[in-house]
Amino acid sequence: MRLVRSNIASLEPYSTARDEYKGNLGILLDANENPFGGGLNRYPSTTLRDSLVAKLAEIKGVLPGQLFLGNGSDECIDLCYRVFCRPGKDNAVMISPSYGMYKVCADINDVEARQVKLGKDFSLPVEDLLAASDNNSRLLFICSPNNPTANSFPESQIRTLLDEFPGIVVLDEAYADFSARGSLKKLLEEYPRLIILQTLSKAWGMAGLRLGMALADSAVVRLFNRVRYPYNIGTDTLQLALELLPKSYVESKVSIIVKERERVRAALAEIPTIREVLPSDANFFLIRTDCPRCLYNFLLSRGIIVRDRSNTPLCGPALRLTIGNPGENDKLIKAITEYDSIQSTIH
Repeated sequence: MRLVRSNIASLEPYSTARDEYKGNLGILLDANENPFGGGLNRYPSTTLRDSLVAKLAEIKGVLPGQLFLGNGSDECIDLCYRVFCRPGKDNAVMISPSYGMYKVCADINDVEARQVKLGKDFSLPVEDLLAASDNNSRLLFICSPNNPTANSFPESQIRTLLDEFPGIVVLDEAYADFSARGSLKKLLEEYPRLIILQTLSKAWGMAGLRLGMALADSAVVRLFNRVRYPYNIGTDTLQLALELLPKSYVESKVSIIVKERERVRAALAEIPTIREVLPSDANFFLIRTDCPRCLYNFLLSRGIIVRDRSNTPLCGPALRLTIGNPGENDKLIKAITEYDSIQSTIH
């Protein structure tokens, strides 16, 4: 692939004796480990990792060779830069506002981040994104549903970018499980320059395990595995994920969250202090109010933490609210209703 950095294309990856050994492992005297312990004294086994990759690939409907398992999606994002972008030479194009780690990783890797603002209605600026690219544009990041705007972008526009952008298109689908449209992973077979990021942190409820995925052409997955640090995911994380996957009942959980999202949005839309409740295709949404910091501080005083997005481009005077469980959502509605009552008395 012409887009791969030359030093990465010729990289000889780190290899362990266990990688090279074929057969059942016996006495392990190769890795300078402590021989005493209950299993965590040993480095994570390749077999355990392969088992989790195979299970996730089955769930996602892709081949095991099309799935890279990372230490959170952030590792996958960082690997995109390390594999495809030459420091100080190449650039990455991204929408704004969006997930902040795209730019942070660009800055860490000494890659120019070209941020292109969404339309006023949070629409995808396809022509502006293409205009911002040049021969040194190696990555294009699109988060859909987008964070913090909570909207998804049309498949036709994603296809246009895949057809016309000269580099790798990274489609971050961290919130796709909450979207009526779902994932666009079907496009992987048509576009080898597409990388789709997904995660177990959101719908699957495993944020504490820090497990992210890149679904991509097998050649890209091989490159990611060549560059990643050895043993990037711990034994306890691999074991817990394997145990939790069959028990997570993700569809029922997502259904509850989506219903709660619409219930909370409808309730807040009736509160005069809330000027606007924006639509959502994710597990969060934006609300606009005259003094978002006042409401933010009031909610803090009631033990409720939300995200102030007032200084985020295009969001306006807004707070971002994540959907909790029904009891937490009731407390949120009650607190904002109480805030509204106090504001009505003051004014």
